[in-house]
Amino acid sequence: MKRIFFVSIVSLFFTATAFALVTKTTFVYAIKGADTLRLDRYEAIQDSSKSNKPCLLFMFGGGFVGGHRDWKGYTAYFEKMAEKGYSVFSIDYRLGLKPVAERMRKGEKVRKLEFPHLLENAIDTAVADLYDATRFILNKSNDWKIEPNNIVINGSSAGAVSVLQAEYYLCSGNELIKKLPENFRYAGVISFAGAIFSTKGALHWDKQPSPIQFFHGDADSNVPYNKVRILKFGFYGSKNLAEQFDKLKSPYYFYDVENAAHEIAQTPMTSNIGEIEEFLTNMVQKKQPLEIHKQVRQTDKPVMKKKFGIGDYIGANFKPSN
Repeated sequence: MKRIFFVSIVSLFFTATAFALVTKTTFVYAIKGADTLRLDRYEAIQDSSKSNKPCLLFMFGGGFVGGHRDWKGYTAYFEKMAEKGYSVFSIDYRLGLKPVAERMRKGEKVRKLEFPHLLENAIDTAVADLYDATRFILNKSNDWKIEPNNIVINGSSAGAVSVLQAEYYLCSGNELIKKLPENFRYAGVISFAGAIFSTKGALHWDKQPSPIQFFHGDADSNVPYNKVRILKFGFYGSKNLAEQFDKLKSPYYFYDVENAAHEIAQTPMTSNIGEIEEFLTNMVQKKQPLEIHKQVRQTDKPVMKKKFGIGDYIGANFKPSN
């Protein structure tokens, strides 16, 4: 496997997003109790290609408490990727921590040691919905001219946690994968500030994961950049996962931003289209077995705190009582 390592020092900035000529249609992909789950499909209006398209399936962020599939801050990204030849889908999923937050607003106490199990349930709920949305798309792949073996999952923050967890479950035999067709695999994963959560100790990989692209800031207090462990609970961020993939000899692309916090859950959608295209073209479409680590330093703000414990991550996302 080739290994590529880049170091650069730049000041990050936003680029203007051009108007995209795409159509957006909405479908119900599941009804679960009181929740009607929808997905938005973005397609380029002018598309001369006659072959089936690759698919980009996106999950929004919001700490499993809030967020929307059609938030206006995502639209330009969806349109741009549709113009580049992808069928883009943005999905609803159930917000597993929202009922807990509502209980707390009413004065009910939630102890910190309960949080890992609450978080695990929220992640599993989101992953289950992702798998159901995937199956819905697969069932319509002929009508929508989608290549079923070329579905890439992409998420921001809580959505990034969910897509990474979904790939991990496929590689470790979790029961939830029964929702998907037998032997189904995603073609790739793109994570904007994500991590993998475990209540069973260290991660174990029974299968090699699909190519994964990580974007993360080393001063992120919402989702671990490296890892946090307490007892058998662990939250494994991009840096730690890249190190694990080194040992697995598994392809990955780590866009590693020094002195950046949780804004990296959003900035790749405007500032890093080139890196996303590079990953999708070379590592997903051409299946080049690369390990790429690009280190970028933000120089336009004071040095940020970088050491966080489990309490910091809980506090940044959720406000339990002691």
